[in-house]
Amino acid sequence: MPANNLSDTIVAISTPQGESGIGIVRLSGRDALKIADEIFEPKGGRRPSEFKTYTTHYGWVKAQKEIIDEAILTVMRAPKSYTKEDIAEINCHGGIIALRRVLGLVLENGARLAEPGEFTKRAFLNGRIDLAQAEAVLDIIRAKTDSALKIGAEQLRGALSQKINKLRRELLDALTVMEANIDFPEEEIGAVNLRKIYEKLSGLDCELKNILDNSRRGRVLREGLHTVICGKPNAGKSSLLNALLKQERSIVTPVAGTTRDTIEEIIDIRGIPVRIVDTAGIIEPRDLIEKKAVARSQAQIKLADLVILIFDGSQRLTKDDELLIRRLKDKTTIAVINKMDLKQKIDLGRVSATFKRVISISAKKLKNINLLEEAIADSVFKGEACAGEPLVVANLRHAQKLKQAQKLIEEALVSLDNRLSLEFVAQSLKEGLLFLDDITGRRFSEDLLDKIFSEFCIGK
Repeated sequence: MPANNLSDTIVAISTPQGESGIGIVRLSGRDALKIADEIFEPKGGRRPSEFKTYTTHYGWVKAQKEIIDEAILTVMRAPKSYTKEDIAEINCHGGIIALRRVLGLVLENGARLAEPGEFTKRAFLNGRIDLAQAEAVLDIIRAKTDSALKIGAEQLRGALSQKINKLRRELLDALTVMEANIDFPEEEIGAVNLRKIYEKLSGLDCELKNILDNSRRGRVLREGLHTVICGKPNAGKSSLLNALLKQERSIVTPVAGTTRDTIEEIIDIRGIPVRIVDTAGIIEPRDLIEKKAVARSQAQIKLADLVILIFDGSQRLTKDDELLIRRLKDKTTIAVINKMDLKQKIDLGRVSATFKRVISISAKKLKNINLLEEAIADSVFKGEACAGEPLVVANLRHAQKLKQAQKLIEEALVSLDNRLSLEFVAQSLKEGLLFLDDITGRRFSEDLLDKIFSEFCIGK
């Protein structure tokens, strides 16, 4: 992406390619309206550069005298636009050829094709939004559930930024008092003021720890709860996946070992995006393919937020079951006893002794699937996988910066406890401020911006 180049005019198709009723070609920059004058002929005869802001106008997109498409042009003038620049949006028909012809006309008249996320990057660089709000735009676009959408919308509205700015002000207040004492040592900080600074820093430390404790839940609501279904062959893993998806996704047969690779799907369970993975049930591999399948299954289990360990309730526990019980005793796990419609032979007490959550179901007959869904949701809202109250931090980058800031505040408190020089305390607080500034973009590098905005689609 060009390094902070705000002088040219950019253009992109802002709607997905394919057949649709409407397609949007968006221009932003100082020549946006000038270019619109060249290619858009309004029905009323006036030129787009004469239009008032926040107005729409019917007309035609033309290449010289050739009509390319019937369209509606929307004008948004700087500074009250998405990018704080002049914006023209051409709403034409959503066919691939029509959109490409309009885009080509704009490029021929002096615009440059936008890089991924460049419109939002300009909104940030021009001061309309901060970096945390810019990242929220992508969260909203990628939201897979209402909960994820709500988190993104709150962050775009500025909820996270307001929290960070409040923490920053309080940290800066404490630092200002210390810096004054360092600059004017003859006016020592009194014991009362020093105690107040210590209490303020302790409060900030506690607040940051609470946010970080809850950040895992935010991450799950943003990225999805990584859930793995595992169990011995023919226990009903694929049937369970199909039951949760409410459609036949995995092949189900009486033959053990049908699933030889991991199968991943995303489903919405009580507002939580669940990335659910069905793994191969092979315990002892017989060939190279099965060996790779087992390795993939083990890798998925290691990374999982939640494991659903499924047992065949119509059979006694086998050595394979016992092996999985031992391997998963320290993982957040829901034990599922499948085939409850058949005569039960399983040692339920052995399973219950290891796992807190044990649910009997019939994946084939869809019995008690709702109870399992409740248990999955509880693992996020009440249980071990992601305990804590709702919060606004759902981005891993933000959580890492907050953790670094919290460690530095903790370091400052230790320095005060040990009665070290205030210079040591002040240095810790200065570094902590920088990490908070990284979140909102008070401090940023071009590499960071490129990394963040490269994940956006072209037209946003």
